[in-house]
Amino acid sequence: RLMFPITDLRKRVIGFGGRVMGEGEPKYLNSPETPLFNKGRTLYAFDRARDTAGRDSRLVIVEGYFDAIALHQAGITNAAATLGTALTPDHLTIIRRFANKVVLLFDPDSAGVRAALRTLDLFVGSGLGVTVISLPGGHDPDDFVREHGADAFRELQEKAPSLLDFAVEQS
Repeated sequence: RLMFPITDLRKRVIGFGGRVMGEGEPKYLNSPETPLFNKGRTLYAFDRARDTAGRDSRLVIVEGYFDAIALHQAGITNAAATLGTALTPDHLTIIRRFANKVVLLFDPDSAGVRAALRTLDLFVGSGLGVTVISLPGGHDPDDFVREHGADAFRELQEKAPSLLDFAVEQS
């Protein structure tokens, strides 16, 4: 497994995430939950994303470590990843401290679409504006930004429908 240190907002390591390289299950394996490390309250790379998210009032949420890293490498430094869990009310509480808009950027497969749709109830009444980016050509965020670059990503971000419009399109 490739190991990723998971840090809190003060940049202290509070856990680790491991991603299997090649075949194997589970694909992701995180440290066990502790009083310091809780997947439902932690976002990967949020400690690095929060300043840009605060300036832009927008946080991009992706599904995996590689997606967050690739976006940061491309200069999209307001990206963070869930830790193999759905977004939670605790995540939204933390996000609201730094941004008032969320961009959901999940993988374009059926699981990614379902993940985006599951957040609809969570965001209702949250005070956060939410849009959803659907990447063309079956790309995941990591592949898309490496192939097309940050400007193409930003263009998709500006055209992204609201979560409600996305949900209507999917039904």
